[in-house]
Amino acid sequence: MDSVARTNPSGRPTRIRFDPEDARGSIFQALLKARTEFGGGTPALVDGDGRVLSYDEIVRASFALGHALKRGTRRDEKVGVLLPTGLGAALAFLALGAYGRVPTMLNFTSGNTDLKSAIRTAEVKRVVTAHRFIELGKLEDVAAAIGEVAELVYLEDVRAKLSLSSKLTGLAGSLMPGLVSRPPSDLKPAAILFTSGTEGQPKGVALSHQNLLTNIAQVRAHIDLYDSDVLFNPLPVFHCFGLTVGMLLPLLAGVKVICHPTPLQPREIVRRIRETGATILLSTDTFITQYARAGEPGDLDNLRLAVCGAERVRDETRTLFRRKYGMEILEGYGVTEASPVIAANQIEANHPGTVGRLMAGMQARLDPVEGIPNAGLLVVKGPNVMLGYIRPDEPGCIVPPQDGWYDTGDVVSIDAEGFIAIRGRIKRFAKIGGETVSLTVVENIAAALWPDNHHAAVTVPDRSKGEQIVLVTDAVGARRLDLVAWAQNHGVSELAVPRRIVVAEALPVLGTGKTDYVTVQKLVADEANPAPL
Repeated sequence: MDSVARTNPSGRPTRIRFDPEDARGSIFQALLKARTEFGGGTPALVDGDGRVLSYDEIVRASFALGHALKRGTRRDEKVGVLLPTGLGAALAFLALGAYGRVPTMLNFTSGNTDLKSAIRTAEVKRVVTAHRFIELGKLEDVAAAIGEVAELVYLEDVRAKLSLSSKLTGLAGSLMPGLVSRPPSDLKPAAILFTSGTEGQPKGVALSHQNLLTNIAQVRAHIDLYDSDVLFNPLPVFHCFGLTVGMLLPLLAGVKVICHPTPLQPREIVRRIRETGATILLSTDTFITQYARAGEPGDLDNLRLAVCGAERVRDETRTLFRRKYGMEILEGYGVTEASPVIAANQIEANHPGTVGRLMAGMQARLDPVEGIPNAGLLVVKGPNVMLGYIRPDEPGCIVPPQDGWYDTGDVVSIDAEGFIAIRGRIKRFAKIGGETVSLTVVENIAAALWPDNHHAAVTVPDRSKGEQIVLVTDAVGARRLDLVAWAQNHGVSELAVPRRIVVAEALPVLGTGKTDYVTVQKLVADEANPAPL
């Protein structure tokens, strides 16, 4: 994640000291505490259409909707949520949690096969969605596929048939919540999310109430928030960054959150940031680059923090933001399995090229990796680390990480001040003639030459050297000779120059903005072995 101070914000600072006790109780209990602390009539959430809900309205609607949704389900049952970032997703998540059901966030961009696999893996029998979302997103085929393995429940139908009993329960719950629902243990699952599937079939990640509340407390202890802040979140809530930092954190910290249903509308997003007076923007490198280009100087003047996660922030992105808007980006690092934030830079300690320091309450170790000096495989432990994985071959079974330690799969270095620099995924290194080469470095070379384009490096088998690197890019006219010249001029080993370049019209990305390496690998394989005519 990335962040920067442009001006001294007004309002009361709310940086807190990290205390594990802040993670006690359930998510919904934490919402009720926030309502008491910040005021029931305080505007808390703004939907994509501009509708504003206060804390009182969110609590009342959650109790009423949850009362209707719980029929035909049992406590601790996993219920799917297939909705974009906005009021519907927030209320569905909170409504299910209020009555001890477990929201299972489904990635509607992942393809029908992976969606059906996720539903089976988590043993979901019912999926909450909306007619309007399906129609606007042209997701009729997705709905049909889900309908083969689970019951679809549409929010419009639930609202239209909302009984007097549910309405009265919503009112009673708002006044006397303890009489309406019994909160789950903070060690019970609060949400199921799924790994991005960049390198294989997605796995379910079970996160407890304690996991999520701990990470929220860690972020609040790490970065200053103000009661005058307004957070703009265009990231999907099926992604942990969008869910925890983009939706739950602001609601529980008294920061108004502006929801936007998709990160793929740069001009509309820039307009809404300007018109809503947003002071904090959450994004990824892929998306924030589009916003920077779409906006005019002055459009983002209200922002004091631009926070990026999920993928590496490129130097070209930092330069563009600095030149056009006079802002620095603060980069951070997280994984779904850690709820998700592991490390982040801070306004007063921003080291570009690193992802900042570890969150409070976490431990880290570096396991040696052959062929990669002065770095190691990052393994972490802490109260924000997941309950465990749910794998497709063991549906419904939560397998905890061994001794509480989670292997991130990322190779990093940590300097004397504790700043973490990501060297690459352990699976994103090639072995060429016995030498270890980072595929991230390959992509960085391409980005230095063609900064306005998208690049992905993968490997294919090579009889003489074990592996060879192939660069897939949308830079028309990209030549290997240019890569060789750049490497020679900058002292980079020629081993990091790809043997082959494949030019594609566009590179595949996941809904989170990350490169879809599984599809890239398939594209390279298909290019080498074209189907017969």
